[in-house]
Amino acid sequence: MTTPTASNGSTAPARRLLIVGPPGAGKGTQAVRVAEELSIPAISTGDIFRANVSGQTELGVLAKSYMDKGEYVPDSVTNDMVRSRLAEADAQDGFLLDGYPRTLDQVEALDGMLAELGTPLDLVLLLVVEQEEVVQRLVARGAEQGRSDDTEETIRRRLEVYAEQTAPLIDVYEQRGLVRRVDGMAPIDEVTAALREALGAR
Repeated sequence: MTTPTASNGSTAPARRLLIVGPPGAGKGTQAVRVAEELSIPAISTGDIFRANVSGQTELGVLAKSYMDKGEYVPDSVTNDMVRSRLAEADAQDGFLLDGYPRTLDQVEALDGMLAELGTPLDLVLLLVVEQEEVVQRLVARGAEQGRSDDTEETIRRRLEVYAEQTAPLIDVYEQRGLVRRVDGMAPIDEVTAALREALGAR
């Protein structure tokens, strides 16, 4: 197994990480930055879905059949997609998952996948943000980009769903001693530096 090199030139154990935070916390941006520094893939469920649907894989076709009807894709399909992605060669020395798991059932499924791979989770990076500031940030982004889904009402609903579904998940990882909290409201470079520090303080 190769060992990724950190940006300061020192070597660190291969990382198996989750990045968690509410909509608007900047997870996508930070996931890419951290993954590049550790030479591991940043894996978002959105990317996995798009790759499977555009590639017309068996799972992609199945997922699209739900999406076309406006229904949620069942956990079983999402879990199978993630399992397949984690088994790919570039994820053998580590990965950074963004957007999965979202529910307690998915936490259990991920535990099973990692047990099969013999690779326990190293850390959960939690971006902590101020809800009202995030609402205003997303409303402004929606106006700039003309995104109809970024109205204040829909943003607040997405934040409610996050609180309902993801808070219990964070509690589980907290009990395992895996969570590292970082201020997601700081400037982007400062957030990246804080995440780097959290990884080093493991």
